[in-house]
Amino acid sequence: MPPLGIGEPAPPVPGVVFGDGPVGLFFYKVTCPTCQLAAPKMVAFERAYPSRVVGIGQDPSDLLDGFGELHGMAIRSLEDRPPYDVSNAYGIVSVPTLVVVGDDGTVIESVGAWDRDGFNRASERIAQALGVEAAVVSEPSDGLPSFKPG
Repeated sequence: MPPLGIGEPAPPVPGVVFGDGPVGLFFYKVTCPTCQLAAPKMVAFERAYPSRVVGIGQDPSDLLDGFGELHGMAIRSLEDRPPYDVSNAYGIVSVPTLVVVGDDGTVIESVGAWDRDGFNRASERIAQALGVEAAVVSEPSDGLPSFKPG
């Protein structure tokens, strides 16, 4: 199944309610070096948009908790264990992937891998949906590459 496109209905995620503002779904795996690189930027997302980002981790809860503690990631993370029902429903082919679901339950942004421009664009989409000023999640001076595949 190909990744969901902009405007497509977002499949349900157990424990996540769509329809009460935008939600960013951060798909990740704790052993993924690119996910480790992106984790501090999810901290920036959470600070800018409290309670608007949910991690969808492809590992057991204890490993997700440890990853969150290690990287200072305070976002709520849900397990998506094999056969990866949630990841497959979203067409996730690599991690990290950030999918933003709008208030109407459709995908309003999707970013695969670490992509500075994409993460900043996702921030703009969340801010626009909330009617607030967008936070810059990453800029060249933060030392991260502009792109790194997952």
